[in-house]
Amino acid sequence: MHSNTPKLFVYAALPCEAKPVVEYFNLKKELTVQPFAVYLNKDICLTVTGIGKSAMAAGVAYTQALFSSDQPYFMLNLGIAGHQASALGELFLMDKITDVDNQRRYYPSQVFSLPCQKGSIQTVSKPQLAYDSLDFFDMEASAFYETAVRFCASEFIFCLKVVSDNQRSSVENIQPKQVSEGIARHLTVVDLLLSRIVAQTEWVNQSEPQLFEDCVQRYYVTVNERQQLKKLLSHWDLLTDHQGIEIDTSSLKSAKELLRWLNLKIQGVDFYL
Repeated sequence: MHSNTPKLFVYAALPCEAKPVVEYFNLKKELTVQPFAVYLNKDICLTVTGIGKSAMAAGVAYTQALFSSDQPYFMLNLGIAGHQASALGELFLMDKITDVDNQRRYYPSQVFSLPCQKGSIQTVSKPQLAYDSLDFFDMEASAFYETAVRFCASEFIFCLKVVSDNQRSSVENIQPKQVSEGIARHLTVVDLLLSRIVAQTEWVNQSEPQLFEDCVQRYYVTVNERQQLKKLLSHWDLLTDHQGIEIDTSSLKSAKELLRWLNLKIQGVDFYL
């Protein structure tokens, strides 16, 4: 486990996707990490995973094992995608992700809105040349989401894609410089996301919920349950913009029952993008 606790984990498949992020946020390479190229500052951890679903899944899992904590954090897949007609360089936030190989579908439900269009993306195993779908295409998004959601709530997972190819300019024409320039043009959106994350998480971290202390005193909690409780209360705080939550401790007889109740309560939260 690494001592640094980033607030935003960014995953890019290609070095040319990562390069402008490293420069914009002044990230430094983590020299102690070998399997993947990892870059850090106090708020961001960027991992270059390599191309394809297996590489992305491995990169996410490895990085989370090293850096994640019980503090709230967010996860972002930032990269390129092809589309039938969208102009090169346009930015889209994906709210539906389909794995073409197994037809699994995922619906990220982000807690923050961003100033860009939304779209649906299909993750494929090899580059697409036909452009016969209205969806976007990439080779990592489904693996990113499927792995990320094991570590992080769906509301805190984002997938941003810059259009790199279309019917007029196929995937075969993509150049690294074009990719880096396309990503660089939209890093103000990532910066906006980060600023919202920092504001929210710092508020949560600076105000240890009185409810947390009350619950710890009332129930016997293991170290693992204590971490789960803090994470769930922080999750609630972020989702509801710091609204309080009333817990009927008389009807919840154990820490396990309390954690189960909190999970169900969070799943029922209505929030608006």
